[in-house]
Amino acid sequence: MSIVASGLVTGIGLIAAVGAQGAYLLRRGLMREHVTALVVFCALSDIVIIGASVLGIGAVIEQFPAALGVVRWVGAAFLVAFALACFRRAARPSPMVGSGGSSVGLRRALATMAAFTWLNPHLWLDTVLLGTLANGYGADGRWFYYAGLCTASVVWFTAVGYGSARLAPVFARPRSWQVLDTVVGTLMLVLGTGLVLQ
Repeated sequence: MSIVASGLVTGIGLIAAVGAQGAYLLRRGLMREHVTALVVFCALSDIVIIGASVLGIGAVIEQFPAALGVVRWVGAAFLVAFALACFRRAARPSPMVGSGGSSVGLRRALATMAAFTWLNPHLWLDTVLLGTLANGYGADGRWFYYAGLCTASVVWFTAVGYGSARLAPVFARPRSWQVLDTVVGTLMLVLGTGLVLQ
């Protein structure tokens, strides 16, 4: 159990950060759009990626730095484009749609989340780190550590996706959306610029 707890703490430390993926899930949660599908997608993505890292994909990633470079540039372009969309929404704020009418289709929501998840070069670098940490516990212990990491992912994304609904009354006002879109847009722009300048 101590190995599982160690994986859980490490996982929360790495996953529970305000990044592009979390910001997008927060927005969809506030809109009450496709929350379950997005939470499941995020958690399953982590389970697959972390599992691959434990099995040694980190060593493969290290052998192909050019591939990480491609992911970096595509990811940066995506983040900047999303930031501009946020700033456009902030210029014309509107009240929350949610509770019934969906402003973003499921396919588009999942495609956007997939881009935030899989085009994030930091995720791939974290994969190398997590694989190294997990394998430090030996052939059997690494899977207990993996279980802790996966639990952290499920807990975090569930909390963000469903917990954001509690903020819905605040976002009944267009001004609140204007502030959120400005903050998220700035975050995306900073992350995208950071990838370019790396």
